[in-house]
Amino acid sequence: MDTIPNSLCLSPASDLTVKSSAVRCFFPIRNRYSVNFRSSPTRIELNRNGFSGLSMRPMRGKSWARSAQIMDQSASKTDSSAPTIVEVDLGDRSYPIYIGSGLLDQPEILQRHVHGKRVLIVTNDTVGPLYLDKVAEALTVGNPNVSIESVILPDGEKYKNMDTLMKVFDKAIESRLDRRCTFVALGGGVIGDMCGYAAASFLRGVNFIQIPTTVMAQVDSSVGGKTGINHRLGKNLIGAFYQPQCVVVDTDTLNTLPERELASGFAEVIKYGLIRDAEFFEWQEKNMPSLMARDPAALAYAIKRSCENKAEVVSLDEKESGLRATLNLGHTFGHAIETGFGYGQWLHGEAVAVGTVMAVDMSYRLGWIDDTIVSRVLAILKQAKLPTAPPDSMTVEMFKSIMAVDKKVADGLLRLILLKGPLGNCVFTGDYDRKALDETLHSFCKS
Repeated sequence: MDTIPNSLCLSPASDLTVKSSAVRCFFPIRNRYSVNFRSSPTRIELNRNGFSGLSMRPMRGKSWARSAQIMDQSASKTDSSAPTIVEVDLGDRSYPIYIGSGLLDQPEILQRHVHGKRVLIVTNDTVGPLYLDKVAEALTVGNPNVSIESVILPDGEKYKNMDTLMKVFDKAIESRLDRRCTFVALGGGVIGDMCGYAAASFLRGVNFIQIPTTVMAQVDSSVGGKTGINHRLGKNLIGAFYQPQCVVVDTDTLNTLPERELASGFAEVIKYGLIRDAEFFEWQEKNMPSLMARDPAALAYAIKRSCENKAEVVSLDEKESGLRATLNLGHTFGHAIETGFGYGQWLHGEAVAVGTVMAVDMSYRLGWIDDTIVSRVLAILKQAKLPTAPPDSMTVEMFKSIMAVDKKVADGLLRLILLKGPLGNCVFTGDYDRKALDETLHSFCKS
């Protein structure tokens, strides 16, 4: 079996190549931050230091996301509509994440990423009435050679299945779309996942664009190329890694987002601070009231910083061989809640919030973090009006049986993302005392 070196330290301003008989790793790093990356067959530890709290990050090197403005420096003071770009650097499959207000009113952004004459917009019966016409106009204004088809799916996690996916294929085939067509995902995480999987599969792969309209999708699911559908036995067990041409985050779409959906998305924002960006977490503690009040500047900053964190990890570990798994803090417990309680009964972020509390509780029982982190996590989740305990119907056995088929199980070993050390540090490991897991499950379940 291939292994990776037991320890790897990446230093600023250096190119490091690590070789062994089993694997070759190349990690070019060209910035002033240091990254410690230690691994074993069952554990990966990540320690990031040096992020600045409120300032823009410097331009990244080849393997890192880059943040920039689509404008000349001379125009920066007058053109406030120009979006911020965060780049996901994957070589010849790199793509930009555009972030800003009113981007759906800037047709050149979408049109530059459509290479054929046929477009299929995939949306749902909640988002479609709000934004479908606007997106269709942005794709065709001044561009009469492009023709638009659309398919409107039912809204909700419970429809993220093969039957609903077939509606996308039906429309594409009936419309005689070819390999130069582009699929456009207009909606939240469910639409993005299904549209992306349809694009990965139709004619063995066509281009697609993400237009996320929820906080959850804007800060997490639209970035990184994870696509797929649920199975009755587990969440996201069927799918593919398939990257979009671009992600267009128009923050104005959050104006129509229900309060519950807004709060759900903040669970993923909080996650980034806990696992790798302590100063971002501290910023959230101070600014959660502004985020909940939909302050435009606070939302734009939280989305940008989250996308930078996600893009950096994806650039280093696109297909989740180790490092990217750390982005799943709380998800193993959370997915069990979604599956056991019924898809759509709880929003994804609500389940992840509880899963995060459970992962933090287990980390504390293992002696890996101090109690101040536990209390801070509970406090910020309550600020965001997110749940901190699973539904009463969830039992220990339900958790165990569903977690046993989690995607992070390897050779029968359940690996978890847990916090370890100071805030902003985590491990992805199967090397933990099973007693701690049992104690956590029993403390949160009534039976």
